[in-house]
Amino acid sequence: MNRLADKVAIVTGASSGIGYATAKLFAAQGAKVVVGARREAELARLVDEIKAAGGEAVSLAGDVSDEAYGKALVAKAVETWGRLDIAFNNAGTLGEAGPSTDVSAEGFANAVAVNLTGSFLGAKHQIAEMLKHGGGSVIFTSTLVGYTVAFPQMASYAASKAGLIGLTQALATEFGPKNIRVNALLPGAVETDMYREANNTAESQNAIASLHALKRVGKPDEIAYAALWLASDESSFVTGTASLVDGGASINGG
Repeated sequence: MNRLADKVAIVTGASSGIGYATAKLFAAQGAKVVVGARREAELARLVDEIKAAGGEAVSLAGDVSDEAYGKALVAKAVETWGRLDIAFNNAGTLGEAGPSTDVSAEGFANAVAVNLTGSFLGAKHQIAEMLKHGGGSVIFTSTLVGYTVAFPQMASYAASKAGLIGLTQALATEFGPKNIRVNALLPGAVETDMYREANNTAESQNAIASLHALKRVGKPDEIAYAALWLASDESSFVTGTASLVDGGASINGG
């Protein structure tokens, strides 16, 4: 229960789903956690749950597409606990979906701003702090969509999330000599608010489940455990990877 003992972590997109589950798991494994998302009330509830279970956490609400917010999350970690060791850049959006010929420039740009630019801006300040303390682990939540599996009418999401894989490799190469590891997780469908909003009928949910070799969608905790491994010293020789956690969707033909 102490795989992250004495570590300080940031988790974004923590107000629900994968981020919520990961923040709780990191704290249960000994990390001190700064949780971030746009919804302040949900973050407060998460912090209360972590503290009730004996963990340590603080929150800061904001929008990851704002560079000042990414910088403030790092400052919060340093002001509270003096360092930063782990960053799980998980915040994301589906963006504007529909026929690509109808997607607005604003809709496409918003997906890029949150999913790709926001992750870069966060990592920029996270890595700068980690360099002061001898290394760290940066994790991005990407997706198999646009990497091993293609879906129509999801250009904004696929392009912005696929960009994270290139970012992962570039940062891993640049900062590997400084003992900073950078990896991306590529989940399949996961039972989150975003998933339920996009698939709000039994027929749609059954169809999505059938695309996976396991014939079900994932649970947030299952992605959280993958993030835990990448955050921990158990993965000390792993960097630059795009790790599928997709229930076999990529081998099942999508």
